[in-house]
Amino acid sequence: MSAMPLLAIDGLSVSYGRLAAVRGARIKVSASEVVTIIGPNGAGKTSLLKAVMGLLPSSGSIRFDGDEISHLEAEERVERGIVLVPETRDLFAEMSVRDNLLLGAYVRRRDRAGIDADLRKVNSLFPRLAERADQLAGTLSGGERQMLALGRALMGRPRVLMLDEPSLGLAPLIVRSILKTVSGLRSTGVTILLIEQNARAALETADYGYVLETGEVVHQGKASALISDPRVMASYLGGSAASGAGSASIASNSHR
Repeated sequence: MSAMPLLAIDGLSVSYGRLAAVRGARIKVSASEVVTIIGPNGAGKTSLLKAVMGLLPSSGSIRFDGDEISHLEAEERVERGIVLVPETRDLFAEMSVRDNLLLGAYVRRRDRAGIDADLRKVNSLFPRLAERADQLAGTLSGGERQMLALGRALMGRPRVLMLDEPSLGLAPLIVRSILKTVSGLRSTGVTILLIEQNARAALETADYGYVLETGEVVHQGKASALISDPRVMASYLGGSAASGAGSASIASNSHR
């Protein structure tokens, strides 16, 4: 772990009226690391990502590369190098695959040579997108849409790439392929913050993990340790644990 994390979330809280979605979350993500946040539906995982992206009002501190960014608008955070791929993927269905990819580089629109080079890299990473370059995005399969959403995000040259449920609705074989690609991105210098309902797959992909319940971080640790932790197994991985330990007993006050 580096002394200063690339992304540091401290005391982050998000509310919808009187309903608290995230409560004092503290999460750190180091450069070129894959960090996953797991937890049940409704735990506040998506709200946390949206707050980091500047799409939801929040309190607490969000520091990126040492700078406080909680006051910045979403577009300014994108310009800094933070990119979110939402669960809905948000593709432009009536536009071609190529044009969707080019939109991902909008903030770099004057860098024509760099955009062309990155388009080649994305097509190399996802050859199916090169084959479908002129096809409308709305006609793609689910796996192809996820590839396009990832490719479009990479066109923005993100420093931190936040992924919300990238495996949602995909066949197991496609899920493995997508998460293998996500894992490989760390070698290119991209830092990943991953939300994934498939907790086992997420922990197998990540370096470090956090468990979020009712908006609070209740457990954390190296992914390799969490995946064998009987408490986590009992609650999220379909395993069994001694003494019937369940999610209510998953608690840790330690922070990196």
